[in-house]
Amino acid sequence: MKKIPIAVQMFTLREESAQDFAGTLKKVADLGFDGVEFAGYGGLSAKEVRVLLDEFGLQAAASHVPLEALENNLYQVIEDQKIVGSNYVVCPYLLPERRSIEDYKALIAFLDRAGETCRREGISLCYHNHDFELEVLPNGKTILETIFDKTESSNVKTELDVYWLTKAGENPVGWINRYKNRTPLIHLKDMTTDGEQFFAELGTGGVDIEAVLRKGKENGVQWWVIEQDVCRRSPLESIEISMNYLKSVNSN
Repeated sequence: MKKIPIAVQMFTLREESAQDFAGTLKKVADLGFDGVEFAGYGGLSAKEVRVLLDEFGLQAAASHVPLEALENNLYQVIEDQKIVGSNYVVCPYLLPERRSIEDYKALIAFLDRAGETCRREGISLCYHNHDFELEVLPNGKTILETIFDKTESSNVKTELDVYWLTKAGENPVGWINRYKNRTPLIHLKDMTTDGEQFFAELGTGGVDIEAVLRKGKENGVQWWVIEQDVCRRSPLESIEISMNYLKSVNSN
């Protein structure tokens, strides 16, 4: 069974990247990451970013692109993915004002169309969840179920976030298994075991990360993506702790 590469979601390092985008990429490479998942290119062009990736020996695992940009500039988004070498573009978040029943219907139709366009260009479109998508709609299904059940599996893939699934009272392993042919990307993050349920470094909280890793390997996950939305220590220190945990687990 091949080793699944590990990336970091650059949103975790947003403050560091704002100060020194290139230097932050180098630090990520120095920590042993195989790649990065972008949340913007730090004001650089896709070509400039590709030069940095090649210089530091990193791969572009995926790119988070706001829904509005996907709606208004899809072909440029696709072209940028080709330049940086990313096979995955991810719709990362729905703003609160776009969460009505009618909004979800429109989203599903758009994701299917956009996903088909991406697929024709050799790119996979993924949808990343938070916890609000686990709310139940009048049809008796959660928002997240409805999104995936109403889109073609060849057009729309998942980027399941194990923290947000757990916070919503769901079992991440069950979701990975249910959508086993649609889970190329998994967001790995842990959660404190106290009432606050805060973001935590991998292996320090209550999410069953090892079960997720086992199921992901069985189901053909292509990238593990470490993300910690908010860190109580230096974000670079946090991702190093999480990376060291994954190294220790994978070596057993």
